[in-house]
Amino acid sequence: MRTIKLTEDTKKDLLNSLLKRSPNNYGQYESVVADIISNVREKGDEAVFSYTEKFDRCRIDASTIRVRPEEIAKAYEKVDGRLVEVMRKSAGNIRAFHEKQLHNSWIDMRRDGSLLGQKITPIGTSGVYVPGGKAAYPSSVLMNVIPAKVAGVERVIMTTPPGAEGEVYAGTLVAADIAGVDEIYKAGGAQAVAAMAFGTESIPKVDKITGPGNIFVALAKKACFGYVSIDSIAGPSEILVIADETANPRYVAADLLSQAEHDELASAILITTSEKLAAEVGMEAERFIEVLSRKEIIEKSLENYGYILIAETMEDAVEAANEIASEHVEILTENPYEVMTKVKNAGALFLGEYSSEPLGDYYAGPNHILPTNGTAKFFSPLNVDDFLKKTSIISYSEEALRAVHKDIELFAQSEGLTAHANSIKVRFEE
Repeated sequence: MRTIKLTEDTKKDLLNSLLKRSPNNYGQYESVVADIISNVREKGDEAVFSYTEKFDRCRIDASTIRVRPEEIAKAYEKVDGRLVEVMRKSAGNIRAFHEKQLHNSWIDMRRDGSLLGQKITPIGTSGVYVPGGKAAYPSSVLMNVIPAKVAGVERVIMTTPPGAEGEVYAGTLVAADIAGVDEIYKAGGAQAVAAMAFGTESIPKVDKITGPGNIFVALAKKACFGYVSIDSIAGPSEILVIADETANPRYVAADLLSQAEHDELASAILITTSEKLAAEVGMEAERFIEVLSRKEIIEKSLENYGYILIAETMEDAVEAANEIASEHVEILTENPYEVMTKVKNAGALFLGEYSSEPLGDYYAGPNHILPTNGTAKFFSPLNVDDFLKKTSIISYSEEALRAVHKDIELFAQSEGLTAHANSIKVRFEE
């Protein structure tokens, strides 16, 4: 990790470097993704089966594309019973947290006979994309499916790529069953996203697609947005730690590496007011890297996007953190709650030395599908609202409309929309 002084110039250089990681900068793959989507729209199942054989080296057809109940039962036999129990506990925490996000429809009735309100309705069908193989994360299955179920979505389907033998990763199937997925289909990549967006003979069309994936999945979700809703165009994982001289350097180093191990584009940043801590964190990180299993990935990640920034003041550190707007922000300071009030832009905040980032990834309950690449300035974590539609309700009595009809007519006429004005005016003709 490079250690540098935090200045306006270094901050600007850092922001420019981090933005290069965005999926929006991988336009060279868009034509490939567009061809896949077009082919799936035109040929449906035939295209999905062909791409599955090409990319996943697995032959499937209409009789084998859907995961059968006996395959789920077999998956339970393959997964450690203790892990299954942990998944159930995690699911309970996630469900309890998201239940607090629920809103009710409401109506406001006024004395003049007018009525205004909002009707809240869950979307009909939600689709979850789940990566396969080494990139399979059962925790993400729980995080994507449970908020949809809490929202009241009746039909949640999942697509995930099969292995060469036609089997789906056992942990993914168990997590899907615990979360309440209704249907699971063996399809991956951009072709699975296209299938959910437009529907095929086997895979139903959905209203919203959520879930992580590689660059082809991200670009497919981007291309299908508008035909369906999506959660986000997720970029590589990132963590930012704000720390002062009271922080434990071993904890800080361990937390930074917890995200660096995701992939070579992951970002791990420490902003501290202590030069001593900065040096100690660097040394602790080197020690950890030597014994961690994903050493090569971590080293590449830190070489590309690992930074230790030394700030003059805590105010400077927080200002920089707000500019970076990281996916995960840990605050390891003497009074993390005070610093928290000044952090405006973050996907999730972790306060204190016993609230390390993996706590949020796996267990605590808040969603780990978070905004990346600075989008925490305007996006939120995946939540129950993402699976709800809000419909406005308007009802005016004759008395209520009569009192304001001339105002509405004037407004419409000012925009040159005389038919709008007439729609109001005809109701009060002599």
